[in-house]
Amino acid sequence: MRILLAPMEGLVDDLMRELLTSMGGIDQCVTEFVRVTSHLLPSKTFYRLCPEVLQGGRTAVGVPVSVQLLGSDPACLADNAARAAELGALAVDLNFGCPAPTVNRHCGGAVLLREPARLQQIVRAVREAVPAGVPVTAKMRLGYDDTSLTLDCARALAEGGAAELVVHARTKLEGYRPPAHWPWIARIRQAVAINVVANGEIWSLEDALACRQASGSADIMIGRGLVARPDLAWQIACQQRGLPYQARNWSQMQPVAQQFFQLLCHRADSQYPQARLKQWLALVSRVFPAAQPLLQQVRQLTTVAALEATLAEPRFWDD
Repeated sequence: MRILLAPMEGLVDDLMRELLTSMGGIDQCVTEFVRVTSHLLPSKTFYRLCPEVLQGGRTAVGVPVSVQLLGSDPACLADNAARAAELGALAVDLNFGCPAPTVNRHCGGAVLLREPARLQQIVRAVREAVPAGVPVTAKMRLGYDDTSLTLDCARALAEGGAAELVVHARTKLEGYRPPAHWPWIARIRQAVAINVVANGEIWSLEDALACRQASGSADIMIGRGLVARPDLAWQIACQQRGLPYQARNWSQMQPVAQQFFQLLCHRADSQYPQARLKQWLALVSRVFPAAQPLLQQVRQLTTVAALEATLAEPRFWDD
């Protein structure tokens, strides 16, 4: 079994990847998408979104990171995939699942699920452009409006040369609304000969087990559930290995929050730590309701010193 950390724009950046992989259990990460339009991107763009390429393509604890590209022009995507590999990307992932309206209006992400032939063309062009030792993978949803082209899209990606396919088990129109349709992943697995990774609505150990059973996939990808509960991957991994592990309670999350804050403080923008800490705590509070008082306090603070002092206050860590 492998556990992959999902790419989420504006949320799972290199700092979040460093925090979550340090908790254990994550086998692979994928970057936020690198938007490709009509030209070859400069190296600095890849270094900004995937600074891990400067350290062998891995996080600080050694977890490999794939560079994800988003776009619709096969030739341009191929050129940029070759550049990513040249700079040290261990794998290239292609985004056919982003539901953001702005992205879709510019012919990127999930809107391409209306065109299976173009999916195949893109993957084939990228596969031919990168060295044989660099895997090309893809991520898709079940469709844009509906599931009428789901299997056609999966076959197109596999036939184009994708080594692995991650399936977010909802359509674009369903967004992130529960439920995720995990049984659809089982149908996709029967339609293609490549490995299929299950993704969508995994918030707990119980969700992970149910997803694997319904989808038949050995491997899973987790996004918001891992950000909200940073030890979730380790909890799942321990269960699979027959090792004892008790999930952290809210009071045990204090050192995790302090670790994340210290990572944030390395960024030059003085407002960055407050904004990112607030964003993270808003998601964490979905799993840990006891985080609400801390979230409300953080929303009122603007200085690094005040934030650091607040995170050290015992009263905010009572279950």
